[in-house]
Amino acid sequence: MEKKRVRDYMTTDVDTVPMTGTAREVIYAIKNTSHDGFPVVDGIIVVGYIAARDLLFVHPDTPVREIMSHHLIVADPEMAISDVARVIIRSGIQKLPVVNEKNELLGIISNTDVVRSQIEHVSPEKVYKLMDTIERLHEIKPYLSKGPVQVHLLLPTQSRIYMDELEGRIYEIKKGLAEPVIVIKKPGRFILVDGHHRSVAARRLGIKILEAYIIEIRENIELGLERTAKALNLKSIDDIQVLDYARHPLIAGTHRYGGMGTVIPDTQIPDYQDPSHRVS
Repeated sequence: MEKKRVRDYMTTDVDTVPMTGTAREVIYAIKNTSHDGFPVVDGIIVVGYIAARDLLFVHPDTPVREIMSHHLIVADPEMAISDVARVIIRSGIQKLPVVNEKNELLGIISNTDVVRSQIEHVSPEKVYKLMDTIERLHEIKPYLSKGPVQVHLLLPTQSRIYMDELEGRIYEIKKGLAEPVIVIKKPGRFILVDGHHRSVAARRLGIKILEAYIIEIRENIELGLERTAKALNLKSIDDIQVLDYARHPLIAGTHRYGGMGTVIPDTQIPDYQDPSHRVS
């Protein structure tokens, strides 16, 4: 997280309102964009911020400069995402304008951007834990390397992914920010363990190669992950179903908490007890 910068995740196409505008224009902007606040600019210089709450009990003809916040927190494009997260949590501000040393508007970074920067983060511990599990269960020595894999050769082990996360992975790949996927390499086969959203995103973008952590098994044994793929009738990335966010089991689980007792969503599976479990 420390290596990720604001410039990598900020939105550069920013809706703004002019300092010379009125409350009425801000109301129209809220209706047209569904945003709840905007940087206020004088040309390209950020001079303030105005939010929907600033419009309460204000006459529509009130000038923006009289009701905007003059003292606002801004971010530098080289600022670490971790620092932005701290500012957002401590201040309660959901969006920070991103400016250069001249206070010229470059973009905007939101709490959603911070969350997106952390989804599907791959850590070395995740890779080594999987290797240790394979070694203990099958009494074999796996070997680790890092390199390119061809997307069309990957055998998926997860039958469903979710559209909201897929959109995030597409954005990251376009920005060159995607984490490596994790695959198990066997004789004549690449088994996808972690990175199903990234792999489908690459497929949709026409990208044929992804960077991967490659765990090589030289013995020709059948893993639980392969049995999972066979049971789900998965043969390629194209067999993965993309579901709308509203059907995400965690969302369904949240609704079920009201009056039906505690429900554990089916995505909350034991971690690495057996390679037949999904670890994406």
